Amino acid sequence: MTASPTLLWFRQDLRLQDNPALHAALARGGPVIPIYILDDAAEAGWPAGGATRWWLHHALAALDAGLRSHGSRLVLACGDSATELDRLQRETGAQAVYWNRRYEPAIVARDRALKVTLAGQGIEAKSFNSALLFEPHTVANKQGKPFQVFTPFWRHCLTLPVEAPVKFTMRELPAPARWPRGVELDALKLRPTRDWADGFGDEWTPGEAGAQQRLKLFLKEAVAAYADERNQPAGAGTSRLSPWLHFGEIGPRQIWAAVMALGRESGVFPPHNGARVFLSEVGWREFAHHLLFHFPHTPAAPLREDFARFPWAADPGGCKLRTWQRGLTGYPIVDAGMRQLWRTGWMHNRVRMIAGSFLVKHLRLNWTAGAAWFWDTLVDADLANNTLGWQWTAGCGADAAPYFRIFAPVTQGERFDADGAYVRRWVPELTRLPVKWIHRPWEAPAEVLQAAGVDLGETYPRPIVDHATARAEALAAFKQLRGTAVERDA
Repeated sequence: MTASPTLLWFRQDLRLQDNPALHAALARGGPVIPIYILDDAAEAGWPAGGATRWWLHHALAALDAGLRSHGSRLVLACGDSATELDRLQRETGAQAVYWNRRYEPAIVARDRALKVTLAGQGIEAKSFNSALLFEPHTVANKQGKPFQVFTPFWRHCLTLPVEAPVKFTMRELPAPARWPRGVELDALKLRPTRDWADGFGDEWTPGEAGAQQRLKLFLKEAVAAYADERNQPAGAGTSRLSPWLHFGEIGPRQIWAAVMALGRESGVFPPHNGARVFLSEVGWREFAHHLLFHFPHTPAAPLREDFARFPWAADPGGCKLRTWQRGLTGYPIVDAGMRQLWRTGWMHNRVRMIAGSFLVKHLRLNWTAGAAWFWDTLVDADLANNTLGWQWTAGCGADAAPYFRIFAPVTQGERFDADGAYVRRWVPELTRLPVKWIHRPWEAPAEVLQAAGVDLGETYPRPIVDHATARAEALAAFKQLRGTAVERDA
C-alpha cells in the first residue's frame, strides 16, 4: 500500500542537499509535497525586514526551480501556519508534516504547540536539525547551565561529533496525484516597492547553487589567509556566506565537511590557521543561537540586567539616528560602512563593530535602534546573530566587549583601511584626499581639501560629534551606571 502524502514544510532550510526533513519524508514513502508558508505574525515582532524579504523572494524562486528539475514544485501559502497546514492537510490527505527546526523563541513555542495540535488530529509531526552543528538544548557547561562565554563554549563543542551532511541523490521526487492550492510568488509581496534594493542583484545570487559557488570560491582563494585578511574591509577575505546560512541554502555541516576535505588533502585538520579561525566564526553563529534559545528576552532587553538602567542620550526627532543611518556622521570609516549596507544589504563585520560602537558610544543611542536598522537593511539579518552582535558592541550581553572599550573611528580606519581603499569606494566625495587625511578630513589643510574637491559641511559633513568629548561622556555614563569606569580606547 502506498503511504499517504507528507507535507514537507520548508522554513529557513531552503535547500535539497543536507536536508534531514526531506530525507525523512522520502524514507517514509508516498508523495512529498513541498510547502512554504509566509507567516509574519508568528515572528512575534520580528518579521523579515526589507532586505531579507528581497532575498527570500529570490531564494524561493530558486528552490522552486530546483524542485521542478526533480519533477516537483513548491507550494506557497500566506497566513497563519496552523490554519494553512490544516487546509493543506485536508486538501491532500497528508498524514505527516515534517520540518527542520528553528530556534527563535516565538517559533519554538509555535512549533511546540503545532506538534500537540497535529498529534491530536492523528497526524505525524516530526522536526529535525538542519541549521546547527550543535543544537542549544544539547550543549551545557559542567553545572548543566548554558554557556555565556564563547571560548569555553566552543572548546566544549569541539569535543562533540559533527554529523555528516545528508546527501540528496534522487532524480525524481514522488509527486502527488493532485497538487493543493497555493499562491503565486509575487502575491507574497516580498520585493521592495522602492528602488533601494536594485543593486542587490549585482552583489548576490540567492539560492542553493549560489551558496555552493560562494563556498568553493572562498575555500579556493581566501580561506588560507582568512586569519590575516578577514579584518580588511576593502578586500575579499571573508566568506560572505551569512545570508545563505540564514536562509538555509547551505548548512554548517556542509561547510564543516568542505573544510574537513581540505584537511584530508593535507593530512592535517584544520589544514591551516585560516581554516581554524574560519570554523571558529561558524562557532560564533552556534553561540548566538545557543544564547537566543536559553535567553529568549535578549532581542529587546540586555542580558546583563543592570544595563536596563543605562542613561542613553536623548535624540529629539531622531536626527542623530538618521545621520548615522544615512552615512553622514563625518567619520569616513563609519559612513563607508553605512553606505555599503544601504547599497548592498551587507556590511563587513569589522565595520559593523566600528559603526555599532559609534552609535552606542559616540552618539550614546540605545543599541536596540541599531539592531532594528540592521534587521531591516541586512540581507543576512538573523535574530540570533543580530542580537549577539549588538549586545556585544553595547557591552550588555554574553562575553561582550566592555562598554568602556570605545572604538576610535580614526584609529580603526587607519588600522584596517590603511590605504583608504574602502572609504574611497563607498564615500566617493573623499576619493581624491591623500592617505594621510582620508580618515580625518576635518584635520586636512585648506589647500589639501580644495585640491581634493572637498568642502567640509557642503560636499562632506564635519564630524557630528567630537571623539574626545563623546568618549568622555560615554565613560561618564558608564560610571553613572557602575560607579566606576576604566578608560580605554581601541
